[in-house]
Amino acid sequence: MKGKILVTGGTGYIGSHTVVELQHSGYEVVIVDNLSNSRADVVDNIEKVSGIRPAFEQLDCLDYAGLDALFTKYAGIKGIIHFAASKAVGESVQKPLMYYRNNLVSLINLLELMPKHGVEGIIFSSSCTVYGQPDVLPVTEEAPIKTAESPYGNTKQINEEIVQDFVKSGAPINAILLRYFNPIGAHPTALLGELPSGVPQNLVPFLTQTAMGIREKLSVFGDDYDTPDGSCIRDYINVVDLAKAHVVAMDRIMQQKQAEKVEVFNIGTGRGLSVLELIHAFEAATGVKLNYQIVGRRAGDIEKVWANPDKANNVLGWKAEATIEDTLRSAWKWQVRLREEGIQ
Repeated sequence: MKGKILVTGGTGYIGSHTVVELQHSGYEVVIVDNLSNSRADVVDNIEKVSGIRPAFEQLDCLDYAGLDALFTKYAGIKGIIHFAASKAVGESVQKPLMYYRNNLVSLINLLELMPKHGVEGIIFSSSCTVYGQPDVLPVTEEAPIKTAESPYGNTKQINEEIVQDFVKSGAPINAILLRYFNPIGAHPTALLGELPSGVPQNLVPFLTQTAMGIREKLSVFGDDYDTPDGSCIRDYINVVDLAKAHVVAMDRIMQQKQAEKVEVFNIGTGRGLSVLELIHAFEAATGVKLNYQIVGRRAGDIEKVWANPDKANNVLGWKAEATIEDTLRSAWKWQVRLREEGIQ
């Protein structure tokens, strides 16, 4: 085994896929999740996919004493991948204090406990939201950080600064900040995928639920942006490709290959797709027609953003590989399975 890794939020969408890839790579995984936005049976499905059952503790990362006890119980944890966070942009505007408490204090607790328990490195789950609407596209890691559009986005910026400041203070840890673009899709087995509670906040689950008839229609927010078809453009990355980026980043920390104690990488495909292009790609890939309508712009939406992933490609040796068609087919296969099992 390569070593023991703590994955916070490990039963969530990105977390569960990352646990599987870590296990495939030879890491022993301990999951911490409070199940506020996921289900305990995800652990069963991780085991079905990987053949290995990860250790699981239902625990909130705001619980400092609980985390402290966990590091003692699972002695020898060498690295942390920190996904656990509240993540709905709209909700963060309505409940800013909840977002600041959940997203900042959970990270601070982990960082404070790392030196005490000999944990060497942390990968922080950041976001391209830190760039706002970039001045230059595709966006590189050197692009200026813009004023956040939401408390959620602001917590990502502040957490990056917390990590940087803690390492600069002389803390004996290394860190990698991964700025994701837009994760979509599901595991090819259809055993793991995105399971939003209530109305989906992200485009693809809303799209697949509309295709399934759970939602009446999909709203496209605006067709008058400065883009070829007028709809917003994003960089959509397959969730398994994203998960694999965490494995190579953790390898880099564990093998002490970092050029600096804190490194930042964009994790995207380098290709921008508009909302309408994504809808048409889904219809072509699955043969399922979508009921969608153009409505007015949505406050806070960025017009267009996509990654320059050269640094991740060249330094980490990671590259997005899945096609958009295969990714959308996997999302649909996941939605079909949820229907078969009576979940959605």
